[in-house]
Amino acid sequence: MEGGDDDDKGIVCVTGGTGYVASWVIMKLLQHGYKVHTTIRNYPDSKKDISFLTNLPGASKKLKIFNADLDHPHTFAAAIEGCIGVFHLAHPIDFQGKEPEEVKNLRAINGTLKILKACLDSKTVKRVVYTSSASAVAFNDMGLDPVDESAWSDTEFIRSLNPDGASYYISKTLVERAALEFGEKHGLDLVSVIPSYVNGPFICPHIPGSVSVSLAMIFGDQNQYKLINKVPMVHIDDVASAYIFLLDCPNAKGRYICSSINITIQEISEFLSPKYPEYQIPPTDSLKDVGGFKYPDLSSKKLLDTGFKYKYGLEEMYDGAIQCCKEKGFL
Repeated sequence: MEGGDDDDKGIVCVTGGTGYVASWVIMKLLQHGYKVHTTIRNYPDSKKDISFLTNLPGASKKLKIFNADLDHPHTFAAAIEGCIGVFHLAHPIDFQGKEPEEVKNLRAINGTLKILKACLDSKTVKRVVYTSSASAVAFNDMGLDPVDESAWSDTEFIRSLNPDGASYYISKTLVERAALEFGEKHGLDLVSVIPSYVNGPFICPHIPGSVSVSLAMIFGDQNQYKLINKVPMVHIDDVASAYIFLLDCPNAKGRYICSSINITIQEISEFLSPKYPEYQIPPTDSLKDVGGFKYPDLSSKKLLDTGFKYKYGLEEMYDGAIQCCKEKGFL
């Protein structure tokens, strides 16, 4: 969409620009005619290759990269200045548990709240689209099935289960609550997106965590099977489209689950076996004893009722992810 009337859509900011979802959102925003500011840690001194962003169509004219770090949230102000919308995707990740949980959670909350304050101070930001996670709604013992936006994960319940990534799940739950409360209190128009396991192609150079987990059977990585015992999934392009849809949708308010499929590990096996005979997909009967958390079904009714439509199914998710892994030499 070079040229034409699309040039005056304004500037939006995407935090955490090198991430899986963020990089895809940037690509789509550029296609939609937006100018984009994005933040990256340690840029420009970083040895990180960001050519996958700078080479995007339209990037040379419409993408500006800023250095910002959640540990120093004031560094985001320059990127937010002059923007009409902010997509907040940056989140500290510490799956190794190197830091005490309280320290990490406080850092994540403070970082996000300071970014939201910069959005308020800018006087130009009309809406913030905050990134939550299915882990902020699914972990509780309320027995809801399907789960909708009224559900919140119970941090004590997460601690008692102690799944892989527990501290991240707790952190996402606490930060989303804090962000929504801040928006409510200060009159900042904030919408939160709750994506499930994001699967499909990727433009970033590394395999995104959610993709490597979704492809556990293709990679023969049995340690990951417990993470896909029963999971909700969504195609990367649908998530990115939902972000832009929710930025533009005048009556969007509150939380939105973004998940198109609920699937079990047996169903994944049944789907992959005939389609990808070149991989050693385990037969369904060998998977009945796989442990791990079974996600309840997630309902996207609220997002769909607002007028959003999903375009992609399981086939496109796996075809896109596998094709990308082959092209980038991971398979």
